[in-house]
Amino acid sequence: MMFDSNYLTQDERNRYSRHILLDEMGEKGQLKLKQASVLVVGAGGLGVPVLQYLVAAGVGKIGIVDDDVVEESNLQRQVLYNTAHIGKKKADVAAKSLFLLNPNIQYQSFIDKIHSDNAFEIISDYNIIVDGTDNFPTRYLLNDLCVKMDKTLISGAIFKFEGQVGVFNHLMNDGKRSGTYRCLFPQAPSADDSPDCATIGVIGVVPGLIGMMQAAEVVKLITGVGRLLVNELLLVDLKENSYRNLYFHRDEKAAAKIKNEPLSSSQDYINFCSSNEVVSYDIAEILPNELKRRIKAKEDFQLIDVREPSEHELINIGGELMPMNDIFFHTHKINKQKPVILYCKVGERSEWVIRQLQDRYGFSNLYNLKGGMRAFLADGN
Repeated sequence: MMFDSNYLTQDERNRYSRHILLDEMGEKGQLKLKQASVLVVGAGGLGVPVLQYLVAAGVGKIGIVDDDVVEESNLQRQVLYNTAHIGKKKADVAAKSLFLLNPNIQYQSFIDKIHSDNAFEIISDYNIIVDGTDNFPTRYLLNDLCVKMDKTLISGAIFKFEGQVGVFNHLMNDGKRSGTYRCLFPQAPSADDSPDCATIGVIGVVPGLIGMMQAAEVVKLITGVGRLLVNELLLVDLKENSYRNLYFHRDEKAAAKIKNEPLSSSQDYINFCSSNEVVSYDIAEILPNELKRRIKAKEDFQLIDVREPSEHELINIGGELMPMNDIFFHTHKINKQKPVILYCKVGERSEWVIRQLQDRYGFSNLYNLKGGMRAFLADGN
């Protein structure tokens, strides 16, 4: 089949008519989709919905990288496959199934894992890279490659009922590139802190939702329609029906280091992400009764609430409000000379914030209120 990306055929106009009817899209936007090329690394829980929606949207060239085979346990969430596909290579099955959905697309399958030795060759032919692998070594490898090759990375991750999606290293209107994955997470979690869904499980709709969000970011990026998740990470919790945005900024020194240094070997990425050594400082905790004692004694310390303004207004135990989405823009307000105690509802958000402040900004005087405000209010002392 011949592909001409300079115009839309009548068949394509019919197929994408609901896109074309949108004032923000029109034929011009649809033509941009046809002229784009997207590499999807991983054809599993995240990669499947990304592929299905990008193919349906009319992205002209799609690359699929996966060396795995379809397993029965995949069918709960990887809805491109069926029972007859068990034991077959995902990349091949995906390309054939997607062709039935839309034959007007150029498909390229790579039955291989992406690694340091083949990544440059595979990635070079694509404008946009989507990480659908949901494993840390590949995520850091793709991040570094995109920084080196000036490409945009759209990454997603899932954990039980939760997920996250962000756009990294994107060329913005001011000519600068947005933050990278390493700007947000300079240190990989230990192996104990990063189990995969085969170990801890995942509800099937979570990768579907996060994958669709990744696909939406790709479509917006290509067409220029809407605001992208640049310099922010969207956090989704389906169990609690909550959506939060975590904002960050580009670390130019870290990005320059990635760009100028040779690419690490794939084994180095595995070692970096599987080490059981603690990669950041221990989190110091303070018990609720100890905090109450310090308040009563009027000791000199700083108390910070990292919850959202609506939560703080409803009920709080005092201190300054610095929501976790904003606190990294206000680190100059955090005292480095005296104890600083951070709290949230149950202590999880404040622990994450402390870890980031220690790893990225060198704070060594931070304490997490154990059990959060809930434990503080429940403490009878």
